[in-house]
Amino acid sequence: MGDPQGFLKIKRKESGYRPVEIRINDYSEVEQTLPDDARMSQASRCMECGVPFCHWACPVANVMPEWQDLLFRGKWRDAYEVLQETNNFPEFTGRVCPALCEASCVLSINDDAVTIRQNEVAVIEKAFEAGYVKARPPRRRTGKKAAVIGSGPAGLACADMLNRAGHTVTVYEREDSVGGYLRFGIPDFKLDKKIIDRRIEVLRKEGLVIRIGVSVGQDISAEELLKENDALCIAIGARKTRDLPIEGRDLRGVHFAMEYLAQQNRIVRGDPISDRDLIMALNKNVLVIGGGDTGSDCVGTANRQGAHRVMQIEIMPQPPKNRTAKEPWPLWPRLYKTSSSHEEGCERRWNIVTKKFIGENGSVKKVLAAQVEWKEESGKTVMAEIPGSEFEIDADLVLIAMGFEHVIHEGMVKALGISLDGRGNIAVDRDFMTSRKGVFAAGDAHRGASLVVWAIHEGRCAAEAIDRYLSED
Repeated sequence: MGDPQGFLKIKRKESGYRPVEIRINDYSEVEQTLPDDARMSQASRCMECGVPFCHWACPVANVMPEWQDLLFRGKWRDAYEVLQETNNFPEFTGRVCPALCEASCVLSINDDAVTIRQNEVAVIEKAFEAGYVKARPPRRRTGKKAAVIGSGPAGLACADMLNRAGHTVTVYEREDSVGGYLRFGIPDFKLDKKIIDRRIEVLRKEGLVIRIGVSVGQDISAEELLKENDALCIAIGARKTRDLPIEGRDLRGVHFAMEYLAQQNRIVRGDPISDRDLIMALNKNVLVIGGGDTGSDCVGTANRQGAHRVMQIEIMPQPPKNRTAKEPWPLWPRLYKTSSSHEEGCERRWNIVTKKFIGENGSVKKVLAAQVEWKEESGKTVMAEIPGSEFEIDADLVLIAMGFEHVIHEGMVKALGISLDGRGNIAVDRDFMTSRKGVFAAGDAHRGASLVVWAIHEGRCAAEAIDRYLSED
């Protein structure tokens, strides 16, 4: 333990964000960095608990106390080596993970948690800067071949681990760039896409084969891939978007959040978008339906595009600001959060149901909404509209950010004839194998829409199971 009294002497200090008046004019990452000495001091707050609940809460099981201590001592390379043993891509999670570990930090019982997430990104950035991150191709090849469909965090983690094991791995991505949701779903102001490209360059040097612009099921059939490979892993995410099929849904100006975010990410990298297809918030009243992180990303994007006003509504009640008895430490609590995007300007309302889109000349102009309340009836929480609470919201652009239902069934999934679970996701056994021998699934395609860190965990677990399968074959 670096400093037994570190947590008593030093208070939590976050990196903070660039000033609103500056960051609102660009798409550069909003989060700042602390000097090395300040970051090392923050690491000294780790108490190296007898039972590290941070380790328990982390899906990839990062051993926080060990690398926090190394960071405190200035042993950046050693800290990196420990961190990369459990997390393939700390540069991703260090930027976009909600830090489940910090909610379970023992310090958070009666104090502010250790800045684990920010410490993590500091370590991996120092590792790249100092040249610690080097391509490490496997010393031998097994002669086995595996195909991974999808290049999001689950697919990349799975492919990386299989490649490390010596198998020849090819990743198939239908888009023109690697990264999946990381590339097209997360705004650049949270994750600069150069961060993805930097990691992909390392993976390719290690022997990973990546084929972009190849849609499995169209350009090549899944059956062909099965013939060419000894195993196949499906990591295509849960892209069936949850819609809002109410009156006026077909009006111009009503879009899915992912359509909006993906387009803006393409604009940032320089892709031309036709005026007919352009979704722009400039001088418009923007309504974001859905109170989650994707909705928050829409808020930040709309503000950068010059929206006149941005409102975000959520059908559920406003979360509490502090833990309740239902979510005691060390569980992850659902708390009220203000993101960097909200700080840039947004009116937020809860307990709101959307009833109708109202148009003018074929374009949305208003939204009819109503207030709802949630009650406990027969052991279930049910929603009821409050009589007489209807009201209208001015909206020239509506972004539906209500999450995802499940993996897309049409195409490859149906063609393979694999079984689905009760939620419509790909069913797998304890070894991540689907109902079809040699075909595995990982990440959101199996788990349902979740966090990047859970996707990495699933990719790693699936790779371990596939490696056993290939070794036994």
